[in-house]
Amino acid sequence: MAKQRPKQPPKRPNAAAIPAADKGEKLHKVLANLGFGSRRKMEQWIEQGRLKLDGKVATLGDRVTAEQTVRLDDKLIAREPADQVRVLLYHKPEREVCSRSDPESRKTVFDSLPRLQSGRWISVGRLDFNTSGVLLFTTDGGLANALMHPSSSIEREYLVRVMGKVDEPMLERLKSGVELDDGPARFTDIQEGGGDGINRFFYVVLMAGRNREV
Repeated sequence: MAKQRPKQPPKRPNAAAIPAADKGEKLHKVLANLGFGSRRKMEQWIEQGRLKLDGKVATLGDRVTAEQTVRLDDKLIAREPADQVRVLLYHKPEREVCSRSDPESRKTVFDSLPRLQSGRWISVGRLDFNTSGVLLFTTDGGLANALMHPSSSIEREYLVRVMGKVDEPMLERLKSGVELDDGPARFTDIQEGGGDGINRFFYVVLMAGRNREV
């Protein structure tokens, strides 16, 4: 009579065999999709020890599931996804800041946006306090980061007022490139917009937005 082989205990699944979806998404990707910044910036925050997963300091490569808690600088991050992707055009007036809060209690652009039942508005770029113009907002962090990345080659056009003499060699230098504190910069196009004497207007085009570049 054949002997019955003893049953082997069930093998524990190899972590590498678990589908990536079951292990969650990379933390830096989740934060970028929530609109906190680029993936590279989120990696820097993780390296700086600013992120915690379930109370423990996060490390590069960590994945996060829907059940886990994420804290930035010890503040809980709400990760409820938007019910649908929304995109909104907003004409920013002067004297509004583009941050979510302001230490001087000035009005922010987010104060004027419609309330969302889920998700949050993410600004695609920003304008200075005393600058007016069109801003794009979305609830999709991936879309926002893609639009802001220099590789998208999206033109940004500004109408600037110049008080002072502007000659042709000066305009050519601005188009060929000038050195700023944070690196070289140039306008890809400059067109006259009216005015005379020392009070003139120009339409200028940039391919990437940097702080106070115009």
